[in-house]
Amino acid sequence: MSHGLALDAAPASILGGSGAVNTVSSVIGAIAIVALVAVLVLMARQRREVRRANEALALSRELRHRYDALQAVTREGALVSSLSGKVLDISERAATILGVDAAAAVGLQLGDLPVVLVNELGLAMNPAAVLGHRPGLGHTGFTVHSELVGVALPGGAQAQARMVQVASQLVPAGDGDAAAVLTTLVDVTGRREVEAALSRSETQFRVAMENAPIGMALVDLDWRIVEANAALAELLGTSVDALRGYPMEDLSTAETRASERLEVDRLLGGGQHRFSLEKRYQRADGHLVWVVLDAALVRSANGSPDHFVVQVRDSTESRLQAEMLTHRAMHDPLTGLANRTLLQEVLQSVLEQPGIVDRVAVLACDLDGFKEINDRYGHAAGDEVLVHVASVLRVATARRGTVARLGGDEFVVVVQDVDGPKAVFEVAAAIHAGLQEPVRVSRRRLSVGASIGIALADPESVEGGAPAMLAAADAALYRAKAAGRGRTEVYDSSMSRGSGADLHRELAAALEAGELVVYYQPIVDLGDHRVVGYEALIRWQHPHRGLLLPHAFLAMVQEVGLAVALGQFVARRVVEAVAAMADQTQWVSVNVSADQLGDGEFATTLLAEISRHRVMAGRIVVELTETSLVASGTRIRHELTQLSASGVPVLLDDFGTGVSPLSYLRDLPVAGVKLDMSFTSGIPDDPTAGKIARALGSLARELAMVTIAEGIEHAEQAEFLQRNGWRYGQGWLFGSAQPVESVLGPRTAG
Repeated sequence: MSHGLALDAAPASILGGSGAVNTVSSVIGAIAIVALVAVLVLMARQRREVRRANEALALSRELRHRYDALQAVTREGALVSSLSGKVLDISERAATILGVDAAAAVGLQLGDLPVVLVNELGLAMNPAAVLGHRPGLGHTGFTVHSELVGVALPGGAQAQARMVQVASQLVPAGDGDAAAVLTTLVDVTGRREVEAALSRSETQFRVAMENAPIGMALVDLDWRIVEANAALAELLGTSVDALRGYPMEDLSTAETRASERLEVDRLLGGGQHRFSLEKRYQRADGHLVWVVLDAALVRSANGSPDHFVVQVRDSTESRLQAEMLTHRAMHDPLTGLANRTLLQEVLQSVLEQPGIVDRVAVLACDLDGFKEINDRYGHAAGDEVLVHVASVLRVATARRGTVARLGGDEFVVVVQDVDGPKAVFEVAAAIHAGLQEPVRVSRRRLSVGASIGIALADPESVEGGAPAMLAAADAALYRAKAAGRGRTEVYDSSMSRGSGADLHRELAAALEAGELVVYYQPIVDLGDHRVVGYEALIRWQHPHRGLLLPHAFLAMVQEVGLAVALGQFVARRVVEAVAAMADQTQWVSVNVSADQLGDGEFATTLLAEISRHRVMAGRIVVELTETSLVASGTRIRHELTQLSASGVPVLLDDFGTGVSPLSYLRDLPVAGVKLDMSFTSGIPDDPTAGKIARALGSLARELAMVTIAEGIEHAEQAEFLQRNGWRYGQGWLFGSAQPVESVLGPRTAG
């Protein structure tokens, strides 16, 4: 039975120990829970760390991406190095600037970088000293050190070096916990080139402005001078310093300031880009000068006005020259009076004014006896007479009109006055009175008168304009000359404005009526003053106007077609006179113009008369002027050759004047020359005239030609010409032209 008890007891023990077992299990369970919790905590912490690391990595990548993106667009390159000079990082931009490989550069010492740095003097520099830590940076703070260096490109060509602005600063904790150096690099090559170009441009502009031969200035928007050059200061008679700040408009005269201001406002308003004005400036000494002002507006980069560039050119001389040219084109060069062109403009403008009837008149004036003065004393004396007459007309007009010289001895006065008829008669009376006093020319006192024709403005003549008024005055002048000269006639309706046609008809009738006569002026041998011949000169014995000299009617001979008939008439009369002369050795020269040659009639008539009167051909000489031969053709040359071959000598008249005398001597059958009286009149006072006379005489003798000098008035002229090879002479010293009756008997000149 006890065994059973034992068995029963065992479970009890066991049950009794189960509490302990439970306790242990609880402990173990608690430990497991704690361990699990710890693991979970560790895992959570690890996950947080991983997440933080990933976030940090992502941030790092984002920052690097931003850094790389920033470096891609920025002009600056970045290089990070340790204090010991080791390259920790370098951007692509910095590597490009330095000309190195970015990946290969990281980890190298700055001094080992394959780069050549030079300063502005071209001296080599240590890269470590330029790009790395500098004593001035210290170990803390953000002090920046900056300088400009050159980075030579591969090959070391300094001429192609980049100019780089380098700036370094200390960055705390840039190398882990240690400080690092951040170096930024900026390529300023382009900027420096632009700055250099701008500097050169500014220097060139300033040098050009300072040394410009014309005035230049920089002017602000208020139109005040900011800067001026020496040429402008000299033009204005002041200094450069005095011009600074001076208003441009104050340089101008008052009447031109408004137009200048208008042009400036147009520039500022964009209406134009530049302007040019010719105006007058007042110098510091008060004198006025003409200038051309050119101004241009300079705008800033945004298009707004910035300043003006002004040029001022002195145009005083060119202005005066232009005025002189205009004056010469409108005035007679000898007397300074208005010429025909200006006269017609003035008269037409006057006649176009309203209510001009009875307030304007035209006075035409022609000199009496002027041709004789010109022929006897030479053109120089004639010019002095014309100048004197011009002065008389000015004084007589007394500023009541315009005085003009139309040519020769023809003058016209346009009189303007409230009472035109009264004023024009006063002017005419004053002209006659002024010409009563003889003109003093050298040692002579020469008398000259005037014939005057007057036309008063009436509705008909005003409507006809300037030509009608001038024609009316000319018709009145013709009536005055026909009535005996020295008179004043007023145009009326009984006078034909075409009275020139009346004179033409009178001339034609005079030839038929025998009113044209031949006078003879002696030609002498200058060696013994013996008369050897005569020059035949035409005259018109007018029934009302008296004896008219050639200048009064010869100009109309061609107009009425009488040139050939007149030449034949003179040829007949001369041959008759030569045949009747007692001295059969004397000869007579006949003046012939180109109008009388060319058709063969003159030569035929002359040779026929010589044959009919049995006169030796050499006793008739043909004289022709140079000017008449300018347009000579083969017919004229043929006729002259015919005369010369028949024994009629041909002389060249007015030798030394006109056109191409040497070509005439070469091309025409010329046997002799006649020295123009303009050269004779200058002897002996004018050395040039003497030299010309001597040279022309030598030329004629070299060509074995007959030499005659005309216009001899003094014995000293005759002696000079005779000494210098001129064999024959004529002039007032040896006698004036005389009727044929006076030369038929033998004569000698004293």
